[in-house]
Amino acid sequence: MDDYLTRIGAARPAAADLAALRTLQRAHLGTVPFENLSIGLGEPVRLDDEGLLDKIVTRRRGGFCYEVNGAFALLLRALGYEVTMHSARTWNGERFGFPFDHLALRVVLDGVPWLVDVGYGRFAHHPLRLDTTEAQQDPGGQYSVVPHGDELDIMGPGGPEYRFDTRDYAMSDFAPTCWYQQTSPDSFFTTRLTCSRLTEDGGRITLAGDRLIRTTAEGRDERPLTEAEAMESYRTDFGITLSRPPAPRFPA
Repeated sequence: MDDYLTRIGAARPAAADLAALRTLQRAHLGTVPFENLSIGLGEPVRLDDEGLLDKIVTRRRGGFCYEVNGAFALLLRALGYEVTMHSARTWNGERFGFPFDHLALRVVLDGVPWLVDVGYGRFAHHPLRLDTTEAQQDPGGQYSVVPHGDELDIMGPGGPEYRFDTRDYAMSDFAPTCWYQQTSPDSFFTTRLTCSRLTEDGGRITLAGDRLIRTTAEGRDERPLTEAEAMESYRTDFGITLSRPPAPRFPA
């Protein structure tokens, strides 16, 4: 776990409290990319503890939700936090998707439940309270939680983000959907490449296929890259050194 903290540039917290959780989440978002390059490289996605830590910590890679939130849960538990894993159905612009489409975390501190998510790309920078419907201001924008039966709709600056299942699950429950995300031509992750992280100024840097996108408070800059430039961007902008270029399994 010390190696994990070094990986994200964070000190071991003196206590497992909210202040430390905020610091850890922000540090993780700025150093561990949300990326699906393993699928584009034909690498297996492992969800066991050893596989998660090897990829995120030892190999200094990122991953998609099952990987980065799964690994972050291991770190938080080792530091003394009460963490559970939850299924979420992501919003596609028209409707919520299928169960286990996304993995998010809940951390309970002094009886208060907090949503923690370092595996959703552009999202809240800090934990969000799950027990209130009041608007919550975050550096990433304004968020709110709307009850929907036994589930919770997480609303972001642009509308719905995902529908959160309040029941907790084991990592093995996400394995079938993780397999689908890696193999189906209908999956976002098999048809396009993405690698994205939060930047120091609160913006984002994203390599989407062959296009490098930087967003800041001043606006958005986008430019195409050659294959060689993309490989260099993976190394310099995301800390990922690849031996060969990734490619979508089913190009869109």
